[in-house]
Amino acid sequence: MNQIPTKNDVIAVYYSRLTDYNLCLMEKVALISFGCAKNLVDSEVMLGYLEKAGYTFITDPGEADIVVFNTCGFIEPAKQEARDALKEAAALKKKGKKAVVVGCYVERYKDRLLKKYPEIDVWLGVNDFDKIVQAIEGKPFKKSQECFLYDHTSPRFIQTPPAWAYVKISEGCSHECSFCAIPFIKGPYRSRSVSSILKEVEKLSLKGVKEINLISQDTTYFGRDQGLEDGLPLLIKELLNIQGIEWIRILYGYPEEISDSLLEMMRKERICSYLDIPFQHSDSKIIKKMKRGMDGRRALKFIQKLREKLPGIALRTSLVVGFPGEGKKEFEDLKKFVKEAKFDHLGVFAYSKEEGTDCYDLGDPVKESAKKKRIDKIMEIQSEISFENNKKYLNQSFDVLIEGIAKENPDILIGRGRFQAPEVDGMILIDAPGKWKKVVNTIQKVEITGGDVYDLYGKLAE
Repeated sequence: MNQIPTKNDVIAVYYSRLTDYNLCLMEKVALISFGCAKNLVDSEVMLGYLEKAGYTFITDPGEADIVVFNTCGFIEPAKQEARDALKEAAALKKKGKKAVVVGCYVERYKDRLLKKYPEIDVWLGVNDFDKIVQAIEGKPFKKSQECFLYDHTSPRFIQTPPAWAYVKISEGCSHECSFCAIPFIKGPYRSRSVSSILKEVEKLSLKGVKEINLISQDTTYFGRDQGLEDGLPLLIKELLNIQGIEWIRILYGYPEEISDSLLEMMRKERICSYLDIPFQHSDSKIIKKMKRGMDGRRALKFIQKLREKLPGIALRTSLVVGFPGEGKKEFEDLKKFVKEAKFDHLGVFAYSKEEGTDCYDLGDPVKESAKKKRIDKIMEIQSEISFENNKKYLNQSFDVLIEGIAKENPDILIGRGRFQAPEVDGMILIDAPGKWKKVVNTIQKVEITGGDVYDLYGKLAE
């Protein structure tokens, strides 16, 4: 028979829980996040759960009680970063820290990692980020069968400057690009509900966030798994009803899925005239092997269409060099494409032969030294284009989101224009002696006075 607890019993339980809570507060966590912005959001959610459980955060792993490494396992450089993190985790474990390793690299290679690093305290793949507290505390939990996708109810400890945030709108990918490991790491594409995203963005606006950056493995695919034909334009239309959010930026869009209705929606003032479109290559033979849809000839026509419909649009792309079959002719085609496209921003990656991908059996015939030379050549071409592009901003005044203050000089503000995405594009360095306290985390008019290959220089407009 159950006994009704006495007043003394209740007090004893209360103080027991309070003691546990205070002990938990003494636990300091350092979380190091590798890889893309999507990984960063997962890290922010894990921090949210840890904060809710009473843990405190510290930036120096050497001073922490618990160190969490959120790894990436997408391509070889990311995997090398993860391997280095594992060595650091093992070293920290020897110093008495609790070592926790999570994320994509763990999801891909957990079995072999368990054997190689038995000293690591906690392993989590990509399915159970919301169980981080239970995992660290050694408590049992029901493991999920699909990749974790947060929603508006998930706690989140945002690590970006207060004026902007990433909003992840989906997880996974249903494309079949032959070189990409994402589908078998994270599973098929799964969209969040429109209502969940709206509720999250409303919360962010109340916290003073001015810019949201919509991210996904393919943002333009949003809603298709839910039967929505024009899911992204629908989402943006609803987001425009939220007061306080002044800039909405779309990142990671596939060229074939950028519809006329999306371009029409992008005419709205609060939508940044900016698209990040990973074309990957230009040569038709390489594109076919990659299982991509748009070669350089079609891509140039599409870029022209974008610039006609949205004059002044800023375009970013990602390219891969050294793919199997990329000889001198194919690389020359890629160089010509870059020269003609005149992208505002561009990133280049060396092909990485990845286990489990469709093109794995093609081998890796292009030497790493040749890949590096090709990256350098593409970036040399792009640097000239970027320098010329930046000239068009000289003596102009436009809105700039002020993110912070330069560490080396407190009279220099750091900001971005609508044509610059956070963390990947250039910055605007603003001369503002004595004015920084008033304008950080706000949008201000800035007059551009100079520029170099990637960054611009300016002053606050009177």
